[in-house]
Amino acid sequence: MIPKRSLTIALFALGFVLVMPRMAFAHAHLMSSTPAANATVQAPAVAIELRFNSRVDGQHSVLILVRPDNQTETLALDHQSAATSLNAHARLQLGHYTIRWQALSTDGHLTRGEIPFAVR
Repeated sequence: MIPKRSLTIALFALGFVLVMPRMAFAHAHLMSSTPAANATVQAPAVAIELRFNSRVDGQHSVLILVRPDNQTETLALDHQSAATSLNAHARLQLGHYTIRWQALSTDGHLTRGEIPFAVR
């Protein structure tokens, strides 16, 4: 017969092992983007899509466009094409831009980053 204390410890350890991978991957990490970092895209219409490794809250995430003159503009997010992506579009002139993004993952944590790119 297995002692009650040993059974409790074994069940706790099993629960921890099963739950830990979900906790580790819950933060939204950027997997890819369009435009890609340091890419050059054609003017004037630029489609923007950021793809993450987990679900993101489109209502509480933000994309900010930094223009060549360092002026910033918060981009209106389009309807999410997938639960793991953020989408927007912009009409841009020639120059170097940066997208500053802040994504809220479903675990409540924010992740941030920047994507520099050029428009020709």
